[in-house]
Amino acid sequence: MPAQTAASERRLRWWQRLGLQRQTVDWRERLRDSLGAALGVGVSGSVGWWLLGGQGGALWLAAPMGASAVLLFAVPSSPLAQAWPALAGNVVAALVGTAVYQAWGAGPAAAAAAVGLALLLMFPLRCVHPPGGGTALVAVLGGPTVHALGWGFAFVPVGLNAALLVAVAKLYRRATAPQRAHTPPVHDNRHQTRDAAPQDRIGLTRADLDAALRDFNQLVDIDRDALEDLLRQAQAQAWQRRFGSVRCVDIMSRDLVTAEFGTPLEEAWQLLYVHRIKALPVVDRARRVIGIVTLIDFIKQARLDPRDPRSFGERVRRLLNATPGPSSDKPEVVGQIMAHPVHTVASDAVVVELVPRLSDLGLHHVPVVDAERRLVGMVTQSDLVAALYRAQAG
Repeated sequence: MPAQTAASERRLRWWQRLGLQRQTVDWRERLRDSLGAALGVGVSGSVGWWLLGGQGGALWLAAPMGASAVLLFAVPSSPLAQAWPALAGNVVAALVGTAVYQAWGAGPAAAAAAVGLALLLMFPLRCVHPPGGGTALVAVLGGPTVHALGWGFAFVPVGLNAALLVAVAKLYRRATAPQRAHTPPVHDNRHQTRDAAPQDRIGLTRADLDAALRDFNQLVDIDRDALEDLLRQAQAQAWQRRFGSVRCVDIMSRDLVTAEFGTPLEEAWQLLYVHRIKALPVVDRARRVIGIVTLIDFIKQARLDPRDPRSFGERVRRLLNATPGPSSDKPEVVGQIMAHPVHTVASDAVVVELVPRLSDLGLHHVPVVDAERRLVGMVTQSDLVAALYRAQAG
């Protein structure tokens, strides 16, 4: 096995010397990206044909749109493939190319100047888009059909094509993108103090990432937030390797105290007090989680009206006591004060996935659900700390 691994590494290094990188995209994503690019170009070209095709020799689809489609559909996390670069980058390049042609004609020097000047303008306008270089060349070397359009070439077909491509890409990815569990990084201190957020107190921070990108001093073909998310996922993989495959189902509490939407507030308060817990998951008849109610929710309701002259204790008692009659001017059941929607975690998820939720998002309790979204357990901050301690000690 070690010999096979060494041979595999040698082959990988050989491919990398040729500029070829290992593919990490599965065949489903490749097929989805390819179909999307074809759809985007098809829609853009069809609309252009419908608007301009009746005019003999009209240019209804600019050639660089093929390259733009590759970026928009296959590399969506790239800052070069966002809506503004795709649209403005192509339009600016077309305008620059048209200006250069009108000033210097269609020679090699004009072609070189068009690409260089277009890129020079894209930087301050924050719209660097590689296909824009091709658009600038087309504006210079496109021949009579392009030159006859003059400044209009930048808007029809280039601007029209780019706008349609961007719109189709956004709609297509929204409709077909697989749902992934994702907890975005949190960098703001929710307690409104000068302390950094928990994940920024040790290890990789956003400031470290910004400094590294400045030192690198080159365009990086991935969005900064996406790069941070990727690095944190890699860190989570390393944690999982280090702490083993401890899963939420292994550490969760199973004998749960729950409430329903119609549970009276006094009954829910008694459940919290008797069982010495701070949160009640709220479930429907199928035991699917529809909310969660905590001591904080009761306190918020009791302090809701600061003009109320009664003491806090009196306001709590009023909140808990049921109001006789068919109507009430205050909440009466759990469903009226619960927090929803609820952050949940799958029972087979590894415990390291809980770290950002229980630290950065400020959660103290996370309901655990099965494959059918039914409540099967609860994990708290204490459970996570104990699990990581046991894993490291073992």
